Amino acid sequence: MAKGSAPSRERIVAGAADMISRRGLSATSIREMAKHAKAPLGSTYHYFPEGKQQLAAEAVRHTGDWVARSLRKELEAGPAAGLGAFLDLWRKIIVDSDFHAGCPVLAVAIEEPQNGEIPPALTAAAEVFEQWEALLADSLRAHGAEAEQAAQLATLTVAAVEGTVAMCRAQRSTRPLDRTAEQLQALVAAVTAK
Repeated sequence: MAKGSAPSRERIVAGAADMISRRGLSATSIREMAKHAKAPLGSTYHYFPEGKQQLAAEAVRHTGDWVARSLRKELEAGPAAGLGAFLDLWRKIIVDSDFHAGCPVLAVAIEEPQNGEIPPALTAAAEVFEQWEALLADSLRAHGAEAEQAAQLATLTVAAVEGTVAMCRAQRSTRPLDRTAEQLQALVAAVTAK
C-alpha cells in the first residue's frame, strides 16, 4: 500500500463503530474490524497498540461525538427539535441498514466485562450516555423544565430511544420508534409548556 493510500485512523474508527453496531463487541475481532474498514491489521495495531478495547472505546467516542454534534445543532431550535433529530438519526440508521445496525454505544454497554474489570469501551459508553443526557437536560432546563425534571426526562429519553432501537432491530419494524417518539414528544411538550 502506497504511503498516500494508507487507511486513516478515522476510517478505522468509523468502520469499527459500524461493525460493533451490527455484531456487538464480543462477536467482533480486531481483525474483522480492520477488514471491514479495508485497513491492514498492521495499520490498525499501529493506531491502536492496546488492541480491541482501545479501538472499541474510540469507536464509541466517535459515535458519541457524531450524535452530540447533531444534537447540539438541532437543540438550538429547542428540545422538541433536538428530540426529533435524535429519533430521526436512529430511524435512518436502522432503516438504511435494513435493521442490521443499531447503536455501538449500547452494544458495548451490554457486554459483560471479563475478570470483573471495567474495560475502556464500557467507560467510554457511560461517558457518551452522560453527554447525551446532559445535552438534552440543558435544553429542557433552558426551555422551562425544572432541573430534576429535565434530568429525569433526559435519562428517560436516552434509555427509551436506545431500547427502542434494539426493539426495532428485533421486530424489523420502526413501529416501536414511532410509538416512543410520540410519547417522548408529548412529555417534552408538557415540561416546556410552562
